[in-house]
Amino acid sequence: MAKRSTLFSKGSSALPKSSPSRLENPERRNALITLGGLGLGLLATGTARADLPEPPLTHILAPVKPPRPAPDFSLPDTEGKIHKLTDYPGRVVLLNFWATWCPPCRRELPSMEKLYQALKGKPFQVLACDQQEDADTLFAFTGQLDPAPTFPVLLDSNSAVSKAYGVPGLPTTFLIDKTGQIAYRAVGGREFDHPAIHALIEKLMAA
Repeated sequence: MAKRSTLFSKGSSALPKSSPSRLENPERRNALITLGGLGLGLLATGTARADLPEPPLTHILAPVKPPRPAPDFSLPDTEGKIHKLTDYPGRVVLLNFWATWCPPCRRELPSMEKLYQALKGKPFQVLACDQQEDADTLFAFTGQLDPAPTFPVLLDSNSAVSKAYGVPGLPTTFLIDKTGQIAYRAVGGREFDHPAIHALIEKLMAA
């Protein structure tokens, strides 16, 4: 889950005055020199922790007990068309809150599109509510995705809908059943085209 925040870390405490220096041991000194050289080598080659492969996305959605009514809303998409939750009666709705600056959001969007295409023609809808960004930013970003989203991408410009749903961070996703009740929730990135999520949605559509 991504939040716009700054991380602070405390510096290591100094050695007690009564303790001998760690560098007085020749073996320890040589080991530290070797480790320092390895660290510099990694930096020189551009290999840093941020370049390591990211962990796989999960596919777990937590049930909301008891289910609660999903707040209705009215938001424009990137072309200015207004969408309301009540526009999709009798459908299972996957409502996602995201932003282009959020790494797990960017990772999960293509899997959301794959799920949407797999369930095309069934009582299912995906709605993605972008937070506090404009249409030009979204056009530039989504055009780079493979596959690019064909479901409505909505502009929650002042995060009013996000607040109504009590979104704790991005991405957050709600699975709303055919009666308009929030049945499941996921905080953090998900692999939405996973068979387990596919089967869960099929079960809700059949209910």
